[in-house]
Amino acid sequence: MPVLPRIATLALPALALSAALLTAGCDDAGGTQAATPQAPPPPEVSVVTLRRTAVPLMMELPGRTSAFLTAEIRPQVGGVLQERLFQEGTAVTAGQKLYQIDPAPYRAALDSAQATLQRSEATAASALVTVQRYRPLVRARAVSQQDLDLAEAALRQAEADVAQAKAAVETARINLAYTTVSSPIAGLAGRSSVTPGALVTAQQTNSLVTITQLDPIYVDMTQPASRLMRLRRDFASGALRRDSEGQAVVRLKLEDGTEYPEPGRLQFSEVIVDQGTSSVTVRAVFPNPHGQLMPGLFVRAQLEEGVTDQALMVPQQAVTRTPRGEATALVVKEDGTVEARILNAARAIGTSWLVTEGLADGERVIVEGVQRARPGGKVRATEITLAGR
Repeated sequence: MPVLPRIATLALPALALSAALLTAGCDDAGGTQAATPQAPPPPEVSVVTLRRTAVPLMMELPGRTSAFLTAEIRPQVGGVLQERLFQEGTAVTAGQKLYQIDPAPYRAALDSAQATLQRSEATAASALVTVQRYRPLVRARAVSQQDLDLAEAALRQAEADVAQAKAAVETARINLAYTTVSSPIAGLAGRSSVTPGALVTAQQTNSLVTITQLDPIYVDMTQPASRLMRLRRDFASGALRRDSEGQAVVRLKLEDGTEYPEPGRLQFSEVIVDQGTSSVTVRAVFPNPHGQLMPGLFVRAQLEEGVTDQALMVPQQAVTRTPRGEATALVVKEDGTVEARILNAARAIGTSWLVTEGLADGERVIVEGVQRARPGGKVRATEITLAGR
C-alpha cells in the first residue's frame, strides 16, 4: 500500500477536529458579544416650571416700642398735698382727679379778688354818675369843660380798674381749680412720687406721676438711608409699586420669637438722616387692646417695601452655591439636556429666591434629583408642584 494516501487518510480527522474547535470558538465569541450590557437610561429628576408673578417685597427692621401718649403730671400751684385720689398701676380716664392740694389759701385769694372787683365796680358807677351830671351843666355853663374832662378821665380809670379786678378774680378762680390735679389723658398710672402731706410747688422739676397711653402704641424702627434711596429709585422707575391703600402693613416679632397677632400700619418716615448711623427712623402704629406691648420692648418688624409685578421665584432647594459663592441652578431644556446657570438671587422670600438674572419665564429648573444630573447630560424630567406655589 502506498505511503502518501495513508498520511492523507490520517490527516482528515485532525482537520475535522480543528474546524470543530474553530467553529466553537466563533460561537463563544458571538455569545460574549450578545451578553454586552446596553447604555443606562437617563436619571429621573423633578422639575418646576417658572412663572412670573406679582410678589410683595418685605423687609425686616429692628425697633423699639414707645407709648402713644405720655403725660408727666406736675402741679400748677404750690401747697400741701392733702390726698391721692387714684391707685398706682391702674387705668385712669381723661379728666379724672389724681391729687388734691390744700385749697384754703386759694379760696381766700378768690374771695379777696371778688371783693376788689366789687369796690372797683362801685367806684366806676360813681364816676359814671358824675359824668352824666356834668354834661348838661357844661352846656348851661354851670360847670367848666375842664371839670367834665376830669370826670370822664376818672370814669375811664374806674372802668380799667373793674377790668383788672375781673382778671384777678378769674386768675384766683383758675388757681383754686388747679388745687385739684387731674389727668389730661386716658391711660395707665405709674408710680406716685409723693404722698399726702408732701409740699409741692408750681411747675416743679419732679413729676407727681406719669400717665401712659398704650393703646394704640408706636414702634420706631431704623432703616439704612441707602436702602430708602434705592426704594425711591425703584418706585420712580416702575420696578416697584405701592399697594392700593398707600399704607404698608407691618407685623411684629417679639423678643421670644413669637409673632404679635395684631397688624400695624406704617405712619411716617423721617426726612433727616442720623449722622452717626446713616439711618432714618420709620414709625408704625399698632393696636394694643390687651396691653401686651409695653414701652421699651425690642421687636423686629416686617413691613412691605412694595410690590414687584414681574418676580421670578425659584425654590430654594433648586439653588446651590459654587465655591466662590455664586448661586447656580440646573435647567432642563426641551430635549432633556441639562444646563447650568449662574443666577442673581436678590433675596429670600419664604421658601423661594427672588431671581433677577440667569433664568427666564417658562424654563424648567431641577428641584429634586440635582445630585443625579450633570450639565450637558440628559435626564428624564417629571413636572411637580411644590407647596406654597
